Amino acid sequence: MRIAVLADIHGNLLALDAVLDDLHRRGGADIILNLGDCVSGPLWPHETMQRLQALNLPTVRGNHDRRVAQDPADGAMWPSDRYAQERLTASQREALLALPLTLAVAPGVIAFHARPDHDERYLLDTIVGGQLVRAPLAAVKRRLKSLDPDCRLVLCGHSHRGELIRIPGDPVVFNPGSVGCPAYDDDTPPAHVSEQGSPYARYGIVELRGDGRPDRFESIAVDYDHEAAAKQAEQAGRPEWAHALRTGFMTD
Repeated sequence: MRIAVLADIHGNLLALDAVLDDLHRRGGADIILNLGDCVSGPLWPHETMQRLQALNLPTVRGNHDRRVAQDPADGAMWPSDRYAQERLTASQREALLALPLTLAVAPGVIAFHARPDHDERYLLDTIVGGQLVRAPLAAVKRRLKSLDPDCRLVLCGHSHRGELIRIPGDPVVFNPGSVGCPAYDDDTPPAHVSEQGSPYARYGIVELRGDGRPDRFESIAVDYDHEAAAKQAEQAGRPEWAHALRTGFMTD
């Protein structure tokens, strides 16, 4: 089985299309999996949601999917979530909220956005000096202890940082990085940034052997018209997003 893994599109329709085109050139996949955070951001939330609904990909709910779908009267929404919410239809918001927290993709293969029990806490990362870095192995194992012991492969997103970790005696964990948002800052204490370090659209491909065990991983970075995406963010009044889209960093 060949699984294409997409995560953290964040309304970047141009990046999504570039990834799908690249996947087609590579021969496609048996499953194209979407790990959530589909539309939040100052880009093309409505158009991205339309494209994803037409594709009908197996999808898990990200923290921003949940936030975008919350009560519009809630004044505590983050700007990127509010921008998306104001441009989605009621049925699109309902579809986001109805997405599952976890998804069994194949026997021994589990997918979720952040952690198996929470859509907004990091799995493979910790915060050091205001930056996301790889968490200690013991911490990752604790965060995965609720998984079925037969789990062989974990697919997750959320941090926007590509990672591939094989846990001794436990599953392989793969984060493909972000399709549409190469850097972000989060002022939730402790404040931190995540930076992929380049503007490319990221996704991954996993191949499973006949016995269902993963035996080949590809981490793929695809060029696209990130300048057009940056200009869209600028028009929406989000210069920090524009900088991130152009560079993959939050600051110079």
